[in-house]
Amino acid sequence: MHQALRTLAAPVLAVVVLGGNAPTESGTWPQWRGPTRDGQVPAASWPDKLDAGHLQQSWRVELGPSYSGPILDDHRVYTTETIEKTTERVTAFDRRTGKPLWRAQWEGTVNVPFFAKSNGDWIRSTPALDGDRLYVAGMRDVLVCLDSRDGRQVWRQDFVQTLGSPVPSFGFVCSPLVDGDSVYVQAGASLLRLDKMTGQRIWRTLKDQGGLWGGVFSSPIFAVLAGQRQLIVQTRDKLAGVDPADGTVLWEQRVEAFRGMNILTPVALRDTLFTSTYGGRTIGFNVTHSDGKWSVTEAWRHKAQGYMSTPVVIDGAAYLHLRSQRLMAIDVETGREWWTSDASFGKYWSLIASGDRILALDQRGVLLALRANKERLEILDQRQLADAETWAHLAVAGDQLFVRELQALSAWFWCHDTASPPGLDKVPGS
Repeated sequence: MHQALRTLAAPVLAVVVLGGNAPTESGTWPQWRGPTRDGQVPAASWPDKLDAGHLQQSWRVELGPSYSGPILDDHRVYTTETIEKTTERVTAFDRRTGKPLWRAQWEGTVNVPFFAKSNGDWIRSTPALDGDRLYVAGMRDVLVCLDSRDGRQVWRQDFVQTLGSPVPSFGFVCSPLVDGDSVYVQAGASLLRLDKMTGQRIWRTLKDQGGLWGGVFSSPIFAVLAGQRQLIVQTRDKLAGVDPADGTVLWEQRVEAFRGMNILTPVALRDTLFTSTYGGRTIGFNVTHSDGKWSVTEAWRHKAQGYMSTPVVIDGAAYLHLRSQRLMAIDVETGREWWTSDASFGKYWSLIASGDRILALDQRGVLLALRANKERLEILDQRQLADAETWAHLAVAGDQLFVRELQALSAWFWCHDTASPPGLDKVPGS
């Protein structure tokens, strides 16, 4: 059973410091979908091949289950896990060796509804890193701020306790967004802006009833639409643009989905917003602002249905993994379907792009290397990296690639010339 975390005067977190920092590694992956929250990695050099001559495993550690994507700073990789269906844990590992540096944990789990039971009860949200602050969402609508250097708790917000909102039926799913002096989360049956240093609430908007039919599956982003920078938020039944200064809802647009399964993170290209839902459609919306009024119009609609995978956009085309388990290339601004693959894949892809190259981690543990091509699906290579399911988002930084299997974390190394991978073959589970 969940027990609320106590005040800072008591040991709210069990923290164990296990080692020192590793040598600096190149590149970071500080949040959901990477440095710019859009799955893009600038100026990466990824080989066309994924065989052992080009990609080698440097270490692997066994863990409890999690859907959280790993995140990285220069020295450490952070991941979450659920322990014995009672406890949520965060661990920081040395990026080079895989040795655990510290752990922090608290009691807290959710039993998701029966129709989602096959996807498990474990922690889902990908943490966010901002300097020496790590923001971790627990399933029972708890946001915990930790010191990334040693795992000590800085502050904690229990939204069920402070807002009186119900425990979300599917857990805290949204991945925190840090911007300026604030952290934004879709939690507490609403959208919230908190002071990132103290956790104090600045504003709250887009309230819903919470519980089974409230809460969200998506995560917010920032985008400039019609000349104004704004928060783009997808709830269970609509898209909305929100003024980050005061939480004013600038515009709203209903989006059809079965049981509110608006899951993927919206994509913005110039003044077009792109989304795709389970039980709905793939849609492009135009957002305009004239004479002090905001307007949202449907620019195009396509019959294809997305599911959980957020697309990457290259040269105006969104590469979208569909509910049908096929891949589609579709123009974000016009809705023109460039192609849909004949081949089908797993139930989920996490997608990362650099230039015209795409890395896709299939839920079945297969990594694919693709070239963006509006004429056809072009797979350069593919390789089985894990025997277990890989629902968590892939993370890539510098010459390293991190895969969060359902019950393990593995580090991989791009091989260039005579370089050899750092680290260990396997690190015992924690």
